[in-house]
Amino acid sequence: MRPSAGPATFTGTMRLTRLALRRDRVQLPVWLLGLTAVTGTVASSVLGLYGSEEEQAAYARSSALSAVSRVFNGVVPEPGLGAIVVAESYGLVAVLAALMSIMAVVRHTRQSEETGRAEMIGSMVVGRHAMLTAALLVAVGANAVLAVLVAAVLPAAGLPAAGSLLLGVAIGASGAAFAGVAAVAAQITESARAANGIAAAVLGLAFLLRGLGDGFGTAGADGLRVTSLWPSWLSPLGWGQRTEPFTADRPWPLLLHTALLIVLAGTAYRLTDHRDVGTGMLPVRRGPATAPRALLSPLGLAWRLQRGVLYGWTAALLVVGGMLGALGDQAEELLGTSDELAEAMARLGGTGDPVDVYFAAMMGFTGVLVAGYTVQALLRMRAEETGPLEAVLATAVSRPRWMAAHITCAVLGTAAVLAGTGLANGLAYAVAAGSADRVPALLGAALVQLPATLALAGFVVAVIGLLPRWSVAISWTALAGCLLIGQIGPLLELPRWAADLSPFGHTPALPSADLTVTPLAALIACAVALGAAGLTAFRRRDLSLSA
Repeated sequence: MRPSAGPATFTGTMRLTRLALRRDRVQLPVWLLGLTAVTGTVASSVLGLYGSEEEQAAYARSSALSAVSRVFNGVVPEPGLGAIVVAESYGLVAVLAALMSIMAVVRHTRQSEETGRAEMIGSMVVGRHAMLTAALLVAVGANAVLAVLVAAVLPAAGLPAAGSLLLGVAIGASGAAFAGVAAVAAQITESARAANGIAAAVLGLAFLLRGLGDGFGTAGADGLRVTSLWPSWLSPLGWGQRTEPFTADRPWPLLLHTALLIVLAGTAYRLTDHRDVGTGMLPVRRGPATAPRALLSPLGLAWRLQRGVLYGWTAALLVVGGMLGALGDQAEELLGTSDELAEAMARLGGTGDPVDVYFAAMMGFTGVLVAGYTVQALLRMRAEETGPLEAVLATAVSRPRWMAAHITCAVLGTAAVLAGTGLANGLAYAVAAGSADRVPALLGAALVQLPATLALAGFVVAVIGLLPRWSVAISWTALAGCLLIGQIGPLLELPRWAADLSPFGHTPALPSADLTVTPLAALIACAVALGAAGLTAFRRRDLSLSA
């Protein structure tokens, strides 16, 4: 018998919304203030770098000539300060807003079912659609607040209010669209980890489609304007860019975001009606009749739990590495079109051969991306602590042995992902440039990011041991801080002490710089000390069983 539809299915929505807001009283403000700060910071840096009309025209020309710039920043409709701000900020902030939405929706739907919270809430007077509706309201509301904050901060940098509002709404609409993606993903899987993975994969596909459409677009006769290809129109990220704030100011592409959200939310509601609480629409694959002997050890169990995350991140980063490597052949042409761009890239990747400078800057960015895998793999320990860990520790497995197994898998996986990404860079560049001379250097440039990644891993382990209830929020915030300091900090000429807060700021900028062992040894020592502190704290404290 199908569940009845009507107002009763939404009973309790507002109470669940207030509960979700209370649970996110720290995470959402951090997300919103951080994304607003990123947008305002980028606008201020653009004012300093491209203040004159000549510099703005040079930026537009270099963007039109470079597929590298178009893939990551999108097309620049015409020279102008506002258009440059959109190119430098929209892609990054929209992707982060989408991640904020995905995590919020999955946290208040599938994760609540996985932990048993949804079953307890469902025993009261709560409609079948109330939990999903509350999650969507929180995610969409957060994006609406983000749109208002962005629209308020950009005029302070001297940008027109109308264009600032349109950019803010475009960012918020892109984030809200992926709330719908997460809502559907939460209905078809049985775990929060799988739902986040599916939604993140859709986000990666959206970025790839937008990048391909812009990167392979055709330049106009004036050498300033680029017409994107049709794949860009298949991506919600591309729709936001097509609004062209500060230039054409076209709001109608935002209707596509609205339509997508409505369709996906409706699909999620329909799927909710056809499944039981705690189950997903995808059938659960039956396991083998006998378990492998490896599962008898903590290391084998940790590998079994983490391998899906490793496979997903490896596949995604191999694609990213291949794209960056293939575009490296155009680095010299790109940096030669603008002195300002060459100066900005030098702050990220050092000085020397333009191709080496380009790869040094990209390897720094890649290192932080790989650290995303490391953080997610280590936070699996926190998920286990709120789930089956108590039963595992009831056996002969000790706490340090269990934790060391997860750390070992995460560290080895990080090294493997870095090596794969470096090889993908080198081989793709070899195909594009017709020379394999840089393959060993790019492999080394990728692996030199390992000590900084391990330092961040040690920090995550320490937080899990010392502050388990806050470990997820603190760990992802630390990763976001490393990304912002590494990619935006050099452009803003932050003081040395601020740059030193990120472990990646101590990594030699290979292949454009010489290898120095001292900072790498210091990073490894920090990683060991922090990891030891986390192990010691975890051994002595009680299990924190609530998420």
